[in-house]
Amino acid sequence: MSDGENIQQTGYEVIQGYLKTLDGSPGVYRMLDSESRVLYVGKARNLRARVSNYARPSGHSPRISRMIDNTAFMMFLTTKTETEALLLEQNLIKQLKPKFNVLLRDDKSFPNILVTSDHGYPQIKKHRGAKKEKGSYYGPFASAGAVNRTLNQLQRVFLLRDCSNAQFESRTRPCLQHQIKRCSAPCVGKISAEAYGQTVDDAQKFLSGKSSGIQTRLATEMTAASDAMEFERAAALRDRIKALTQVQTTQGINPKGVSEADIIGLYMADGQACVQVFFIRSGQNWGNHDYYPRVIDDVEPTEVLEAFIGQFYDQRDPPRQLILSHEIENPDLMADALSGKLGRKVELLVPQRGEKAELVDGALRNARESLARKMAESATQTKLLKGLAEAFDLPKVPARIEIYDNSHIQGAFAVGAMVVAGQEGMIKNQYRKFNIRGDELTPGDDFGMMKEVLTRRFKRLIKEDPERKEGHWPDLLLIDGGAGQVSAVREIMREYGVEDIPMVGVAKGEDRDAGKEEFYRTGKPVMALRHNDPVLYFIQRMRDEAHRFAIGTHRAKRAKSIGATPLDDVPGVGAARKRALLAHFGSAKAVSRANLHDLKAVEGVSGALADTIYAFFHEKG
Repeated sequence: MSDGENIQQTGYEVIQGYLKTLDGSPGVYRMLDSESRVLYVGKARNLRARVSNYARPSGHSPRISRMIDNTAFMMFLTTKTETEALLLEQNLIKQLKPKFNVLLRDDKSFPNILVTSDHGYPQIKKHRGAKKEKGSYYGPFASAGAVNRTLNQLQRVFLLRDCSNAQFESRTRPCLQHQIKRCSAPCVGKISAEAYGQTVDDAQKFLSGKSSGIQTRLATEMTAASDAMEFERAAALRDRIKALTQVQTTQGINPKGVSEADIIGLYMADGQACVQVFFIRSGQNWGNHDYYPRVIDDVEPTEVLEAFIGQFYDQRDPPRQLILSHEIENPDLMADALSGKLGRKVELLVPQRGEKAELVDGALRNARESLARKMAESATQTKLLKGLAEAFDLPKVPARIEIYDNSHIQGAFAVGAMVVAGQEGMIKNQYRKFNIRGDELTPGDDFGMMKEVLTRRFKRLIKEDPERKEGHWPDLLLIDGGAGQVSAVREIMREYGVEDIPMVGVAKGEDRDAGKEEFYRTGKPVMALRHNDPVLYFIQRMRDEAHRFAIGTHRAKRAKSIGATPLDDVPGVGAARKRALLAHFGSAKAVSRANLHDLKAVEGVSGALADTIYAFFHEKG
């Protein structure tokens, strides 16, 4: 056979060849194209029966026909049960992102409220991530905004502290939170341990949905204070009752017959989908979040919703009930999988009437409105991207724009930032920050900083996606700066052989007014856009977003450095022992001055570690 005839076969005949090697086991299958890219991941109760469906030459939907026509290879993994196959399927979809699968693209974690239990006066705070700290967790909340609003109101009602243990131990007078009546100042003895414990208990009851008795008790106390002519205390209790009422009213939906559930509504139109999720915990609405899963032509709502649920709860604990707008393909199987994950029964409901149906209607309405807004924004974005391509004579309309900026104070705490824009607007999960590491850079050398950032960026791209097939490569670079920055970046691009990527430097005009930006490109004259051009506003928004992200990253780095203590560098002192030392001594300076006997008195600090700490502070230089 000649090289010209050595072409990889694809299609249903290739799939037929696998049938003789398969049995009726449950498992997961992958369909791959001639370049070994995964097209589709699926599960099956019976692998042989499922694959035989694909081996037929006709009778498929257009989407499945295209998938079969592109299939050159298949891979199989057998499992003990179909439930295991379902879990493995969803995990592989998230990892491999196959072209023909429904894919959940936004998969961030959700915040919780934590009431700590490692201190005599518990702290209330927002928590995101692994639940490693001791205490009671309440959530999830749909967004940082939802949890912050609830926290602010709870502090007004229950006056719980939000300061760290170290700050608590080091205070000698009440902080601003006490002045604005959001903390009872236990740090300086303004409230007894018993009374503070009562407010902690009340807050936890409220977060657990047991709030009716709290308001009654506060009202009784307010009446008693008023009768005793303690008008200041009565006014404070009145404000707390008002704040508690406000928490309940701002939550909007507070269902009577649903204590713990996620309300999930799916709306599809014009080849796009929106899933709206409302979080109901302890009979309270803890916010909602919209998702836009990637869907393929002719996919059914049942398949979209099942894929969403499988991927959404892959790394999350499900609630006791999922109240859905549509049936899914395998409800019993999904319920078994989620119940096994949670360790208790999880129900999937599709209500037709009553309060639960009203909740689903609300989620569907939100999904419909959110999708309409997104489609309108997408149409505007498409027009702006086309205008950008025309303005800068780009070879094609850019699908991915990377915008770069730096931030520092006289060279200190230097960071670089990259934000990404595309068809769907700003793509925040693609943003990247760069801690500037160049030891040889002159402080404040913006050219050198930008060269370091772009060097690291192109090195990673070449390593992770050398063939430029994964969609990670930019179609346009926007650099904050003029001719000098463009020249520095072009040098890096030349070095890595990526000069074909268009690049534009965005610099403010002579008087540095927004609206008079000048644009620099290699080998072309400086240009400007008319001051009312929508493309100019679009570029300004992208540049401002890069600047905002760079400044935020810089401030976080500076705050972390300022908040660091010498204890961070002591061998063997981790977060827990650091907290214990600060709680015992009040400050890092006091730890550094402590004698060996006092160090050994700290709970959790062994004799050997006390020797290490003492030596660290007393035997330097």
